[in-house]
Amino acid sequence: MARGKAGGRGGWMPWLLLALVVFLADQFTKVLILGFYKYGDSTYVAPFLNIVRAHNTGAAFSFLAAASGWQRWVFTAIGLAAAVVIVLLLRSHAGQRLFSFSLACIMGGAIGNVLDRLVHGYVVDFIQVHWHGWYFPSFNVADSGITIGAIGLILDEFLRVRRTR
Repeated sequence: MARGKAGGRGGWMPWLLLALVVFLADQFTKVLILGFYKYGDSTYVAPFLNIVRAHNTGAAFSFLAAASGWQRWVFTAIGLAAAVVIVLLLRSHAGQRLFSFSLACIMGGAIGNVLDRLVHGYVVDFIQVHWHGWYFPSFNVADSGITIGAIGLILDEFLRVRRTR
């Protein structure tokens, strides 16, 4: 289906529902972490996975976390602007399932992290993946939604280019 075609089965509202599901899953897990863990508390889950309460005042991989506080508002504005653009894209491309799925995952995650920044001043992270002494930066359900969405957008573009050949 061409990118310019709107609609498709069910229109764009199911994609907003998916974004809401990602957002709610993110917020529910963060409420659990905030309720049961103090900052820095950690629970071993598997040889490669811990649950740990961490706070991130920066962006991905704690980018700009040590800045003086302005980053909270910049990242909040970016997240809100991204959500507005995504709604516009979903309205005009709802029939493109992979593209819209990806955008919905990104939007749900972005709004989840924006709410954290507004309420707490930081993003609550709690998933810690590690292997043989190497630790990946902690992340959350919102970050997972954003990552799945980004991978989906890349795959969608590869498939689109392949179809045009």
